[in-house]
Amino acid sequence: NTLSEEPTDLSEKRPDWAEARTLMASERSFTSWIGTALGCVGVAIGLQAVFGEIAITWLPKAVASIFLTVALFLTWSARTRACKVRKRLSKNDVIPPDTRTFTLVSTLVSTAIIATGVVLWLI
Repeated sequence: NTLSEEPTDLSEKRPDWAEARTLMASERSFTSWIGTALGCVGVAIGLQAVFGEIAITWLPKAVASIFLTVALFLTWSARTRACKVRKRLSKNDVIPPDTRTFTLVSTLVSTAIIATGVVLWLI
């Protein structure tokens, strides 16, 4: 009788384990997207540093701004995707999913990206 109960217990736990793995994978993807966005910020700063002394001063700033815009897009795209996964996986839960951390991180990173753009245009 105990043998027949064990597979049932495991079969009930496996979906929970799969959901936990999926949530962790989603969080890793979020941090990867944020890392890519910060890489775009680094490229923007590098462009300004390397090409900042050319005669047409607005050109490196404009190209750097394109990379900063891509960084903003990646940041909010990462938040949107992470929140969708969190909501989809917790349809059966009574407590709604908490996505405030994704929003907070995205807001802070976006603020830093915008501040970087302002500084690059003021230099």
